[in-house]
Amino acid sequence: MSTDASPKDVRAERLRGFGPLGLLAGALILTGNLLFAPLSAILVLLWAWASRTPWREIGFVRPRSWTASLALGVVLGSAFKLVMKAMVMPLLGAPAINPAYHYLAGNQAALPGMIFAVTAGAGFGEETVFRGYLFERLGKLFGGWRGAKAAIVLLTAALFGMAHYHDQGLPGVEQATITGLVFGGIFAVTGRLWGLIFAHAAFDLTALAIIYWDVEPAVAHFVFR
Repeated sequence: MSTDASPKDVRAERLRGFGPLGLLAGALILTGNLLFAPLSAILVLLWAWASRTPWREIGFVRPRSWTASLALGVVLGSAFKLVMKAMVMPLLGAPAINPAYHYLAGNQAALPGMIFAVTAGAGFGEETVFRGYLFERLGKLFGGWRGAKAAIVLLTAALFGMAHYHDQGLPGVEQATITGLVFGGIFAVTGRLWGLIFAHAAFDLTALAIIYWDVEPAVAHFVFR
């Protein structure tokens, strides 16, 4: 950097790097949701602004059509959840009922907070962090060597899976890891985040609907009775 760089230029470069300031920013981002969701995603947006990282580098590219992106995301996310619940998770030996969230069955009072959690916290929040931010950071760290994108997809999927252990145990890790592989693979190819945000929200809203209407066992045993 030139000697006449402004303090903001110096700060931006350090935030983009992997020195003490960049690592501190990363630690704060990855632990933000421990306070409340979607704090981590908000911190990602602040980091991108302060580090002068272009929005496209963390996946925020304007869709060619918002309507088409939303519709495709909803269809993909809802269908993906149904396939996971009816076919994939039973093959992995997961219980038909998710015990961590079964309290939501018929629980109308809990719906508003949970809808916010799965749209803002999971759909927007988790995609911004696990796909947008981590793909950008690991892409800079790994460089352009062959196989870097595949390694990033695998690593972020593993981290995404582990993030679900505390409340859902091994079945939650399995489901989230598979979801991370699918969504991460799509992001690695497209570099676009909005469709995945819509798909992730639809995935979790479908899960919420299945639980709320107490049809988890019926869906889980739809294929393998």
